[in-house]
Amino acid sequence: MSSPGTMRIQQILAQAGVASRRASGRLIQKGRVTLGGQPITTPGVRIRLDQCPDLRIDGQRLPSLEERVYILLHKPDGFISSTADPQGRPTVLDLLPKGLPRLYPVGRLDFHTEGLLLLTNDGPLTQSLLHPRFHMPKSYEAKVKGVPRPFSLRLLCEGIKDKGEEMSASQAAIIRKGSKNAWLLIEIRQGKYHQVHRMCKKIGHPVLKLKRVAFGPIKLGELPSGRWRRLKAKEIDRLRKLVAQPPPPKKDTSND
Repeated sequence: MSSPGTMRIQQILAQAGVASRRASGRLIQKGRVTLGGQPITTPGVRIRLDQCPDLRIDGQRLPSLEERVYILLHKPDGFISSTADPQGRPTVLDLLPKGLPRLYPVGRLDFHTEGLLLLTNDGPLTQSLLHPRFHMPKSYEAKVKGVPRPFSLRLLCEGIKDKGEEMSASQAAIIRKGSKNAWLLIEIRQGKYHQVHRMCKKIGHPVLKLKRVAFGPIKLGELPSGRWRRLKAKEIDRLRKLVAQPPPPKKDTSND
């Protein structure tokens, strides 16, 4: 039975954003974690929370131990993906309950775009998830005007140039269609401004409605519009492992 005011050291390191619990255990076993100058080499040790200021990783003080919060929100149409809006429009923070720590969106969705939006106060993780070197996949369901032909879908993946920018989808497929419109599933790994809208317009099928359904390994699932939930521990670990991996090697263009 745990004592009040104590916490396992891996949990403290994970909450501070140092590493996942499993990775924190490896840091401890390597003797890189010290308490009051003395190495801690046994994972699972519980320490008092008032001892946290004396914890060090490779001699460095831990980041802030403010509670880390990770939220998945199903953003509805008509909300700004920001913490405030000079025009007085509703923001995604208006959809969350009072009493949570100050949270920030991980990237943005346009005013009329719906779907998955992550919010957190974990600054280092946010910066890593948005860094272009990781090419974080983002999947969208797009309702477009007309029904694209196979050639047009291939064009989305092969690449389109618009206003001097090269952009492409890593996947593009029709998931359902009618006589006048179709729903596409489009995955992109770039972060160009209004990318899905611009690409679909270039192939002659402008977007009528757009919803993000996945961000990396995190799926929107059946979460209703306007509702939110906390990320599960395994989902947070997946995100951390994703950005802990070495970035993809750069393409060798010396012989192109």
